[in-house]
Amino acid sequence: MPKKSSSYNSIVVKIGSSSLTDKSGKLDKNKLKSYVDEIASLVKDKKKVILVTSGAIASGSSHLGIKGKPKSIPEKQASAAVGQSRLMHEYELAFRTHGITVAQILLTRDAIADRERYINARNTIGALLEHGAVPIVNENDTVSIDEIKVGDNDNLSALVASLMGADLLLMLTDVEGFFMKDEDGKSYLVDEVKEVTREMEDAAGHPSTQGTGGMITKLQAARIAMYCGVTAVIASSADPALIGKTASGKKIGTKFVPKISKLESRKRWLAHGLQRKGIITIDGGAETALMKKGSSLLPVGIIRVDGEFGQGEAVSIVDESGRELARGLINFSRDELDKIKGLKTDRISEVLGYKASPEVLHRDNMVIL
Repeated sequence: MPKKSSSYNSIVVKIGSSSLTDKSGKLDKNKLKSYVDEIASLVKDKKKVILVTSGAIASGSSHLGIKGKPKSIPEKQASAAVGQSRLMHEYELAFRTHGITVAQILLTRDAIADRERYINARNTIGALLEHGAVPIVNENDTVSIDEIKVGDNDNLSALVASLMGADLLLMLTDVEGFFMKDEDGKSYLVDEVKEVTREMEDAAGHPSTQGTGGMITKLQAARIAMYCGVTAVIASSADPALIGKTASGKKIGTKFVPKISKLESRKRWLAHGLQRKGIITIDGGAETALMKKGSSLLPVGIIRVDGEFGQGEAVSIVDESGRELARGLINFSRDELDKIKGLKTDRISEVLGYKASPEVLHRDNMVIL
């Protein structure tokens, strides 16, 4: 029987710490096994599944005798060092009962930001999937520092989905999906989202009885997925069977509809693989040239420059309201750009004192969001 067109073949499943631990904060092996059973069914159905999992710090802290959540960075990293191997051991045991091999993938931001490492990571994960293995991804908390840290597994899962060009990103959490409030102040489940708005971000940024305290990073992750042509779903982890139901295309939780068809690999890397170092604000004329004419960014349309960056680093292009329009690799440093912003291209060399590129950001090194 042919598969339904609404089903997904390449899936990233993200499971958070709250979905893997019991009331005391310890790893719940029964919960873990129930998720593995569902993922194993998908693999046996020839689906390619990547698991992004939290739980290493929670698993390790209890074995170190740390009461409650670790507070200092050394304690968190020590807990991750102890817990990561224990967490992987439990996954390996659970998947082994289904005859499925697992592989540990520990990532940091620099593995995605560097183009060569990005391609290597994609090829490695792709090879594992082709051999029927399940890559299990986590951030390398043991060695992560701010400069190379993604920061949370929601955004990490979206970056992995972008990296691999997945069909679906499923983020499991302790609520049914994304909730907002109506005019009477009553909460309701938003079943479909075509645009992540500031109103939604405001609703997600404040903890409520619906448990939306951790929802803001899920919205950030959903936005990344949407702009990379990946469907994102936020759903409850209470019923593990929802993994299979969502993968088959059933309407579960909150669905975030992709804004575009899948971007090719380099565009995905430019859009979300890189950590932006600066923000460039442009006027209406430059916005029209970028968005409607497919032009490169010239200095004449630049109003303001923020951040510290060097030539070749990633920056965001925003309109006068602060809405992000594009990302890409800049041809000038912050100091250089401050000198030539607002000028016509024939004055660039005169002001800088040397021959320079006429484009601040070339179209080939930019992706429209």
